[in-house]
Amino acid sequence: MLAAVVAMLAGASAPSPFYPVLQADVGFGDAVLTTIFAVYVVTLLLTLLVTGGLSDHLGRRPVVGVGLGVLAASMVGLAVADSVATLLLARALQGVAAGLLLSSLSAAVVDLEPPDRPGSAPVANTVLPLAGLAVGALGAGIAIDTLRDPAPVVFGGFAVLYVVLATAVLLGPESSPRVPGWRRSLVPTVSVPTTSRAMFVRALPAVVAGWATGGLYLSLVSPLVARELGGSSSAVQGLAVALLMASGSVGCFAVRRRAARQIAVLGTSALAVGTALTVAALLAHTLVGFLLAVVVAGFGFGTAFLGVMQSLTPTASPQERGALFSAIFTVSYLAFSVPAVILGLVVPEVGLLVATVAYGALVVLLSAVAAALRWRE
Repeated sequence: MLAAVVAMLAGASAPSPFYPVLQADVGFGDAVLTTIFAVYVVTLLLTLLVTGGLSDHLGRRPVVGVGLGVLAASMVGLAVADSVATLLLARALQGVAAGLLLSSLSAAVVDLEPPDRPGSAPVANTVLPLAGLAVGALGAGIAIDTLRDPAPVVFGGFAVLYVVLATAVLLGPESSPRVPGWRRSLVPTVSVPTTSRAMFVRALPAVVAGWATGGLYLSLVSPLVARELGGSSSAVQGLAVALLMASGSVGCFAVRRRAARQIAVLGTSALAVGTALTVAALLAHTLVGFLLAVVVAGFGFGTAFLGVMQSLTPTASPQERGALFSAIFTVSYLAFSVPAVILGLVVPEVGLLVATVAYGALVVLLSAVAAALRWRE
């Protein structure tokens, strides 16, 4: 299950360095680019709303197995994509797969938490996804610069990996018993367990600020680095995404033993500072300064989300974990996608730099508010 978490998120970030290449080869603008990004998120959210609690009833194995199978199909589509329509279909399938996997894999990690290591599941559910996002973006960027035809190698490799992981999951032990009511669980809904609701509301500003930052980087950072900062190399463009996620992953591991509230305050404060430094580096047109600022912002993104996960995970019973993680990731991906899509629509009117600076200013404000709210608790 842990390997599946890393592999799924690596596949989610791998397309990011390919976007400038696809724009040149297929021929589409920034508005279409954000549409391709939006299709992934919309299908992900719709799938989460319908199937978010399904693994609480059918067990984790069948949901994870099907999700990995659909994810493999999406990678095949990305490997052969030669038109906008093919890209949209592949990203839609990837969104469906991610919707099936996010809540079920997160719940499975909690189910399998070793009794002698209490609290390790929230750390794993934060560190591993961020590590996967970092590896996928950086690896794809290096592949573009070093391989003659990188798409079949990168995405074909992911397809094979997902088939192997699906087989291993389906043949492995089940971590959650079957519970009647799976048909009723398919009614689209966002359900937060009663015992989790107060903490869920307090955590919302931190979730929104962090994932809004992630959405900006995964959707538009490659063209931003290429056009505004002179980073023409795909490896450098992938590095910008990788640094955000890697610093978040390392930061989570470093502060994992602190209290959840302390982690949340530290994370949202670092996110505000790092995003402000990112905007300053963009205005100064310094690539090195931008990459250093990304490290600070990534540390804030990761640790803020770890504070949320450590606060919320113990509040739900085993039969409610799938639904709780579905609610968390529904909010996360709404914050991840909606601002980025709006940004893509605004870019043709005001320019990429101006739109990004305005976006960054909003993230700084929201992060500061989230830090102040958790500080006052």
